[in-house]
Amino acid sequence: MNATEAAGAVPAAQVIVAVIPIVGIVMGSVVIFFWLLWRHRQIVRQIEAGTYRKPVFDLPVFSLLAGFLLCGTGLSLTLLFLLMEGVTYALLGGFIPLALGGSLLGFYFVTRPSAKNLDRES
Repeated sequence: MNATEAAGAVPAAQVIVAVIPIVGIVMGSVVIFFWLLWRHRQIVRQIEAGTYRKPVFDLPVFSLLAGFLLCGTGLSLTLLFLLMEGVTYALLGGFIPLALGGSLLGFYFVTRPSAKNLDRES
């Protein structure tokens, strides 16, 4: 359906098509709100009971995983856009995740604990 056919659509269909994304965004926001509220209440009760442990986040492993995923996605998008459209601004849609993934991998390799440092700590 092109733009001229969509303009001639039944008004009820146009309203439904306009309302669907709004309802989806509102429902998603409600779900996120209640998850945050219930998680907050759970943590408060754990603190009151003295059973709360702060979660451990391993930044180097996260940066390695996210870097590989972004590099793979960025490389495939870059090749797809290069083959389909040539050198255009659409190519940035692949270069941006590729650069972010490369940056995260660089961060991992710069900050990872080397084997020499691990031997000294033991």
